[in-house]
Amino acid sequence: MSELTVGVMSMAHLHAAGYIGLLAARPDVRLVVADPDAVDRPGESGGRELAERLGVTDYVDTYAELLARRPDAVIICSENARHRELTELAAAAGAHVLCEKPLATTVADGEAMIAACAAAGVSLMVAYPVRFSRPFQALRDAYPQLGRIVAVAGTNNGQLPAHSRSWFGNAELAGGGAVMDHTVHIADLLDALFDGAEAESVHAVTNRMIREDETELETGGLLSIGYPGGVIATIDCSWSKPAHYPTWGGLTLRVVGEGGIADLDAFGQKIHGFQEPTRSPLWIDYDEGGDAAMLDEFLSAVREGRRPQPDGESGLRSLRIVERAYRSASTGAPA
Repeated sequence: MSELTVGVMSMAHLHAAGYIGLLAARPDVRLVVADPDAVDRPGESGGRELAERLGVTDYVDTYAELLARRPDAVIICSENARHRELTELAAAAGAHVLCEKPLATTVADGEAMIAACAAAGVSLMVAYPVRFSRPFQALRDAYPQLGRIVAVAGTNNGQLPAHSRSWFGNAELAGGGAVMDHTVHIADLLDALFDGAEAESVHAVTNRMIREDETELETGGLLSIGYPGGVIATIDCSWSKPAHYPTWGGLTLRVVGEGGIADLDAFGQKIHGFQEPTRSPLWIDYDEGGDAAMLDEFLSAVREGRRPQPDGESGLRSLRIVERAYRSASTGAPA
């Protein structure tokens, strides 16, 4: 198998470390990393120091140096608001793009990213690893047996990410709070189940009842989304887990059809226990998650010259739901 040169642009997002670890372990990948914006994140891990700690042997100081290596593909793990700029740079250099979610902070930026990649003849994929998890694959296998779908209820609740990366609490860089951060994973699963059907209506409410002293952004939200055929989906998105919770959070989905009900707990494959020294719960994950399979899809698509999934259009549909949710929350009416 031919070797691909893969660049990681920025380590602002916490997922960057996991992607780097997986890529570094692949014999078919030559990895190069740049995180010049680490200087904008004082007191947080990043830059050459973090790269070396992760075992990266090829670190460069600028994005220009990274792109001068003519990478076959790049993974963008910057702050949300910088996705467009870095995607356009990568596309202009002829690199296929896997962009961390959400696609962008505005629909206009997302559309510009899709256009830039199309003009350059490169693919654009959005990082939604839950789509590749074993629990979701099992749900997709069972999905045809459910008959006509009437309702879906999803939850994506987690800790306040600004505790680890302060930019998550910055409205300009993040694009929003819990609604921006935790709507899109569920929206992407619905996009996969409903074959890319566009939402017909979005009604949302938000609040700051939790963590209001720690961030000015919304920490909780509830969306009600209408899809073609009368399907109603709800998304409970929040930064509600306490800092000392045993894990970052979780994601669940219940799909109700005329022929049955299917439940998904995307991060439920764990051993539960108790730690006497710390007198706290112990959760040990034994599922490998979806990151490795997601990277496989991306790199296989690059090699085969095909469009990876979920593509930019999929990410744009999820982003439209978020944008409509904020509009609905501000007006009190469905959008």
